[in-house]
Amino acid sequence: MDPTKNRKLIGKIELSGILECITGLHIGASKDNMEIGALDSPVVRDPLSNEPYIPGSSLKGKLRALLEKAHPDLYPNRDGGSNTSRHECNDWDAGKSKKKNFEEIDIAYPGALHCPVCRLFGSTGPGEKNRNFPARLKVRDLCLDNAADLENLASGLLYTEWKFENSIDRITSAANPRNLERVPRGAKFRFSMVYDVEDVETITADLENLKLAVNLLHDDALGGHGSRGYGQVKFEFKHVQAKRLGHYRGERGQTKEVTNLENISELVEFFQAH
Repeated sequence: MDPTKNRKLIGKIELSGILECITGLHIGASKDNMEIGALDSPVVRDPLSNEPYIPGSSLKGKLRALLEKAHPDLYPNRDGGSNTSRHECNDWDAGKSKKKNFEEIDIAYPGALHCPVCRLFGSTGPGEKNRNFPARLKVRDLCLDNAADLENLASGLLYTEWKFENSIDRITSAANPRNLERVPRGAKFRFSMVYDVEDVETITADLENLKLAVNLLHDDALGGHGSRGYGQVKFEFKHVQAKRLGHYRGERGQTKEVTNLENISELVEFFQAH
């Protein structure tokens, strides 16, 4: 694929299923008005249904961060806030970026078109000469799937639970109690991701990297307070469907469904046969 040309679309792969909370999940929302007896840290909710949901940005960001850690050859070339750094290619092609945090040095990046992280999750090009690389992977917001199971929780909250915590000063033994809202274990959310197929050669690598990130998340945590037991989740892929462009034109025989991400080779063959 020539990076100087416009990116072409061959088709799409839709991946959907259920994300289940194995432990309580907290993805916080801003609290503009503090009320007496109110939660210190509420969860984000859908303003129409009042049901908790998982923003697609939260899931996508976590998957990207885990995949970045799984590729130690990708150096943190982009400066962030509070003297932090991250990896993000500045352009489609390989190059170097000047990192100013801690010390001013040039750090190489492979270029978004050749980068296992940026090709899948996207990158922005700082400055007028650098090119953005919009993500091939789109992650939708995750809506609650089993709201009826959570309506009658003995928690006093709708669909969620209180989590009372207390930090103790190790010198004075003074207590600092706080309460957080979290989605209880057993809650299930519907997830949907869409991968843009731009060339047949990189389908396998991209989907293998997505699978790696998902598997890493199973042994990590989504949302806040993961080191204290929050945020353990499990993915169950129910539908993985490949769609050629002809499908969107109303043509028949332009889709293929496989059971899970273990059948990536079948998806590649489907697009190669076109």
